[in-house]
Amino acid sequence: MQIVYCITGLGADEKVFQFLDLSFAKPVYIKWIKPLRNETLAGYALRLKDKYIQEPNPIIIGLSLGGMMATEIAKAMPLAKVILISSAKTEDELPPRLKLLRYIPLYKILSGIVIRKTLKIQEYFLGAQSEQARNYLKEKLKTTDAFFYRWAIGAIVHWQNKTVTNNIVHIHGRADRLLPFKFVKPHIIIDNGGHLMIIENAGTLSGILKNIVIGSHVTGC
Repeated sequence: MQIVYCITGLGADEKVFQFLDLSFAKPVYIKWIKPLRNETLAGYALRLKDKYIQEPNPIIIGLSLGGMMATEIAKAMPLAKVILISSAKTEDELPPRLKLLRYIPLYKILSGIVIRKTLKIQEYFLGAQSEQARNYLKEKLKTTDAFFYRWAIGAIVHWQNKTVTNNIVHIHGRADRLLPFKFVKPHIIIDNGGHLMIIENAGTLSGILKNIVIGSHVTGC
């Protein structure tokens, strides 16, 4: 069975992938490692690759922040098949409100207590409409690593990438509020998908992923 490496998003863990039907593959969940001081997103992504991915032609699924990491890995591994979910391929696909944090870095003062109090804000921007999605967010906020959270936001807003390799397939929801559809150029669109479509549209997304992984979808289309 095909191994699929799964990289999760900020504030999420490998449990978010369990909403999908990945019975057609053998998922390997990549865990976050501690960022180095002033480490870039690209540098961190390559350390993840070196630690967890040894084969030359892996299949990688990256969710949100994990998709940005996977984009950097795709540049270093041209034989990989990389699938992005609710993510961005380049800095140009980030919305202006995120880029503003480069100049007004309010994220640097975030504490665990403050992050946990943002539940309602996160529910809105992540599009958590179902009880299942809201419960997942609520539980994850209880164990948020404030240091990693601050580093990750800084790494995203200072991300410098304009290269899109042809081994990437980008799946995005038209209703995504965190990374709005109008700024991205996905290969596959889920019309009513929000940022948490991995939970809210798990059935549709599972079918798309199966087609890509087993080879009936051509990457980079």
